[in-house]
Amino acid sequence: MSFSLNTTIIEPEENSKIQNILILLHGYGGDGKDISSLALNMRRHVKKTIFLCPDANQKCSINPSGFQWFDLTVDDKDYILDESIKSELLIKKYISEISLHYKVPLAKICISGFSQGCMMSLSVGLTSNEKFNSIVGYSGKILDQENLSKRISSKTKVLLFHGELDTVVHPSNLLAAKDFLQRKKIEVETNLLKNCEHSIPVEAVSSTISFLNRNLIIL
Repeated sequence: MSFSLNTTIIEPEENSKIQNILILLHGYGGDGKDISSLALNMRRHVKKTIFLCPDANQKCSINPSGFQWFDLTVDDKDYILDESIKSELLIKKYISEISLHYKVPLAKICISGFSQGCMMSLSVGLTSNEKFNSIVGYSGKILDQENLSKRISSKTKVLLFHGELDTVVHPSNLLAAKDFLQRKKIEVETNLLKNCEHSIPVEAVSSTISFLNRNLIIL
């Protein structure tokens, strides 16, 4: 089966029956293969779950070997929002494909991402017609609170991580996202990681595994 986005697939261990899906969206200039290393670290601890790591739809403007969900070289807020919504629609189409193919409903799908992938996960997860199981984001932010506020249609629970030393996406974005989500009555957990820059440390992976095992339906 080929999907609309090229995908690195990490199957469950021991060929167990797939009951859940974890989608991992890479950051700016990355690809699905890069972020699949995170899936390999989690696979043995999160059972009966398939990990899908798609490449974004655009070649990265500053790293032709990588991909982008939207172009960050254009310093125009409206342009970035428009481009992110185009990618949002493509990701939603992709999710419909994988949900149908694996016969797994959104209630058993977690959408997650790093940096730009986190931004997309929040946009997709909170504007879908149905609730996802959860959203897990690392080192990202809400792209445009005013726009998202008008489009929220799902109150999927959210888990966010951010390094306190992040100089790429400022950690103040974690508090801004928490405040926004709480005001929208969306369940949210946040973790500000000490001595962490723009990355996903072992501490965050361990906490994610615990969160998934509490929230995914594993029979």
